[in-house]
Amino acid sequence: MFKIVLFEPEIPPNTGNIIRLCSNMGAELHLIKPLGFELEDKKLRRAGLDYSEWVDVKQHDGFDDFLLAVKPERVFACSTHGTERYCDVNYKAGDAFLMGPETRGLPKNLMASLPENQVITLPMCKDNRSLNLSNATAIILYEAWRQNDFYGAS
Repeated sequence: MFKIVLFEPEIPPNTGNIIRLCSNMGAELHLIKPLGFELEDKKLRRAGLDYSEWVDVKQHDGFDDFLLAVKPERVFACSTHGTERYCDVNYKAGDAFLMGPETRGLPKNLMASLPENQVITLPMCKDNRSLNLSNATAIILYEAWRQNDFYGAS
């Protein structure tokens, strides 16, 4: 239903948590290389993943390769520099959520390539850095899923 796109993820446990999140919500996970770890990394596996949770994990050599292969109708970049609050957007099935690397976020030129209202943010208290990548992904994905009446949930 939804697509989570991790742009050059760096921390294995975050990706492991997001793999499990996507599996439980019927979302696809797309990883944009280079990755800061190997998919066989023990720390990634330590997230308690089983093989069924790896089904919808796809890798792409770059963001343009993802766009060519998947052709998402809309891509929402998730950033502390966004101007649109994540909860003020009407999400549709097939939307893709682009999350940046943990230590540096998304490149400015990539965010600038999207319409301004598709660069979303999570409200936070002033003078804080950011939320953990897997937590931010969960908040945004659950809001999108809620808006779509938890399609596919039992």
